[in-house]
Amino acid sequence: MNRFTLPRDLYHGKGALEALKTFHGARAMICVGGGSMKKLGFLDKAADYLKDAGMEVEIFEGIEPDPSVETVMRGAEAMLKFQPDWIVAIGGGSPIDAAKAMWIKYEYPEITFEDMCKVFGIPSLRKKAHFCAVSSTSGTATEVTAFSIITDYNKGIKYPIADFEITPDVAIVDPDLAEMMPKKLVAHTGMDAMTHAVEAYVSTANCDYTDPLALHAIKMIQNNLVDSYNGDMDKRDSMHNAQCLAGMAFSNALLGIVHSMAHKTGAAFADFGAHIIHGAANAMYLPKVIAFNAKDEKAAKRYAEIADLMNLGGETVCEKVDLLIKYLRKMNDDLNIPHCIKNYGADSYPCDNGFVPEDVFLERVNDIAVNALGDACTGSNPRQPSVDEMVKLLKCCYYDTEVDF
Repeated sequence: MNRFTLPRDLYHGKGALEALKTFHGARAMICVGGGSMKKLGFLDKAADYLKDAGMEVEIFEGIEPDPSVETVMRGAEAMLKFQPDWIVAIGGGSPIDAAKAMWIKYEYPEITFEDMCKVFGIPSLRKKAHFCAVSSTSGTATEVTAFSIITDYNKGIKYPIADFEITPDVAIVDPDLAEMMPKKLVAHTGMDAMTHAVEAYVSTANCDYTDPLALHAIKMIQNNLVDSYNGDMDKRDSMHNAQCLAGMAFSNALLGIVHSMAHKTGAAFADFGAHIIHGAANAMYLPKVIAFNAKDEKAAKRYAEIADLMNLGGETVCEKVDLLIKYLRKMNDDLNIPHCIKNYGADSYPCDNGFVPEDVFLERVNDIAVNALGDACTGSNPRQPSVDEMVKLLKCCYYDTEVDF
């Protein structure tokens, strides 16, 4: 028996944020990030709408990009004091992911972070509060997913929390918020969405319910992302829907080792002054993982189906897979995303010498490979790598060399 889970309600289209007026409850806590939602007026709008609904509102601000375990614990303490019956997370993936983890700790104060990370092992939520996610970026789709990514900075590792219990009750997908994204964020979140859709389609957990969502998302991203990056706001609005569809697909079909590798490399070199931004990591690794997975006949066939959907040409499965890889690499060029870690600058842009030194990468790559194999996303990848194969694959992602194994 399989399961397909989405939010109970999804409000979409311009002005959808106003749906907050219809909520019923006594107290709502809004969880938000570093200030863009406040500066752009969306935080005040959300608070006013909740007050119009008759609720007392408290705001938990300052959730950082790549939220930490410590932030999660502070937020849960604030919730335990305020006792909200609605948690409303507004912003990009980081505040929504952090709020999901806070929600777990709020409902179960004794639970440890390690217990939260047990895949599909979270006890029933909604004893104290319901959850609404309002997305301001067009990539993570965490507003509709059963996932949250939290960083343990002491270990330099991002941990996915995976459980249908943390699928939000309500998602608000209002393109007004996404129109304010900086250009670099459009690129990274867009390639995150493309990776979600592609990995969902080839995942071992794909099914008849997830395939149409993944394929339509891929086609929409192909048609809209680069123009959105270049300032077309109609295309930006379409990307906000596309990323949400990709999220619906992967939340139920799961993901693969592109995400496993992105999770475990993202903060692995933070001591050198930067992170490998999640969407950029996915963009760099996706072509390499496609080449690796395509050694599996069934996966290759599904990649070829994606290439056909995108009208990329090719006669054989092998030709179609190669054309898909070339197309994705061209998208990275169009979006000013590097092809490999060696050329990944601290500002995320391509450069001759990236911020991750070669000797440091080689010193850490074996541990990163082991951690990536243990990631929650690895189990649904269509080809299961050994530690040695994962090390080789990560080296291909560092040097931008051919995957021939």
